[in-house]
Amino acid sequence: MSRKKPDLLTQQARLRRKHREKRQVLAIFRKPMRESLTSVLPITAIVLLLCFTVTPVSNNAMMAFLIGSLLLIVGMGLFSLGSEMSMIPLGEAVGKEITRSKKVWVIVGISFLIGVIITVAEPDLQVLAGQVPAIENNVIIWSVALGVGVFLVIALLRILLGIPLSYLLIGFYAVVFTLAMFVSPDFWAIAFDSGGVTTGPMTVPFIMALGVGVSAVRNDKHAGGDSFGLVALCSIGPILAVLILGIAFQASDSTYVPPILPNVSDSVELWQLFHEGLPTYIKEIATSLLPIIAMFGVFQLAALRLDRRTLGRIGVGLAYTYLGLVLFLAGANIGFMPAGNYLGQVLAGQSFRWLLVPIGMLIGYFIVKAEPAVYVLNKQVEEVTDGAISAGTMGAALSAGVSLSVGLAMVRVLTGISILWFLIPGYAFAIGISFVVPKLYTAIAFDAGGVASGPMTATFLLPLAQGACVAVGGNIVTDAFGVVAMVAMTPLITVQLMALMAQLKQRRARQAQPVSAAALAFADLPDDAIIEL
Repeated sequence: MSRKKPDLLTQQARLRRKHREKRQVLAIFRKPMRESLTSVLPITAIVLLLCFTVTPVSNNAMMAFLIGSLLLIVGMGLFSLGSEMSMIPLGEAVGKEITRSKKVWVIVGISFLIGVIITVAEPDLQVLAGQVPAIENNVIIWSVALGVGVFLVIALLRILLGIPLSYLLIGFYAVVFTLAMFVSPDFWAIAFDSGGVTTGPMTVPFIMALGVGVSAVRNDKHAGGDSFGLVALCSIGPILAVLILGIAFQASDSTYVPPILPNVSDSVELWQLFHEGLPTYIKEIATSLLPIIAMFGVFQLAALRLDRRTLGRIGVGLAYTYLGLVLFLAGANIGFMPAGNYLGQVLAGQSFRWLLVPIGMLIGYFIVKAEPAVYVLNKQVEEVTDGAISAGTMGAALSAGVSLSVGLAMVRVLTGISILWFLIPGYAFAIGISFVVPKLYTAIAFDAGGVASGPMTATFLLPLAQGACVAVGGNIVTDAFGVVAMVAMTPLITVQLMALMAQLKQRRARQAQPVSAAALAFADLPDDAIIEL
């Protein structure tokens, strides 16, 4: 009896430990899956409502869209979890390592290589490249990748040297708009779209973590704020690269082929639709991730020497990232892209075509919540600002900005107004207000612009605009392209306006309180210094 009793207690302890481990595993998956579910469901509900009212579709096409939505939810959840486990710690480790040597040529060479490799792996850049007429996919992808590599070097050197972000933004955007005057208008929208899609789910986690790692080497009070701004500068490189391509190519040389809404007759053909598409994305994502894994392997052998536990966690995270991106792209391209194009054609082809503007704004408000990289930015902003900018507040500001931008993009599609009439005043206002708000908010705002325009924008909003453009008989290259650029621009304004309102509110609160000796000590300090303290 004495032997059986300890054995029974041991078995009960093992069972309790197994149950506890199962709960921990479920808890790890529960949060990202819940976030992705709440993000994709509103878009799905809006599309279903339209399909049941003004844009009827066949039942089988509806099933293809619903299966695509399910793949989107699972894929986004797995990607978010995998990014947190692998890409972010990997970026921070590499960032600290390349700056440890204090040699500029090491930082420049490795940063350029990282920028090129990460950009080639960006899935939404591949989506955009496939929709750009006249230029081969590899030409535009590698040109954009070189642009990102150059500007990632500039961004990291800015952190190390402490150069104000506003001055660099003024200089480089002046070059961008000046160069645009010498390039065909057919390339304006495509160039700014490429700057938006480049900073997507693969690039943002790694680049932002790289900035945190590099800024940690400086070890001063402004280093944390300077870790933001990398995405903003890396978005400029692709714009310049595509504008330079515009000198050698003509974007209007080939015709546009819209994605076709699936027309399947039964469940077997529906399964065949996804069965044929999945191997393509399995190969694409594997090809994209292999250079990153190889680069990490070289760093691990040469310098990092991470322990087995950390390596195992990063390996599992990379597996989640891979599977998540495969499912995400399959759902977006097979289910969402054809549905977006079809909705655009039907809405713009009817007498109440101006209904496209409020519907676009409604979709834009919710679609930014479905961008995987937005969660990465929101969490990192909340951590760096110690909760001063919450993830919820950041998300609301991004949603409002994207909603406005999509509405303006639909106005462009219906009227044919040049995109520069929106971009030049928008960027001028965004850069001008940057001299009034704290520097940290400016860097976050310009990063948010790049993050908001991710794969969901390229795979749903861009086809929506293209479908509407076909229905109204507009120019696909000049009128439909540019929706990604509009989405990338408005968060620059909304986030900084949010910061300006918070700043004014703090000043009123300080003026309303009785003046004390401690308050007088802070009176002469600038707002940036007070926020840092």
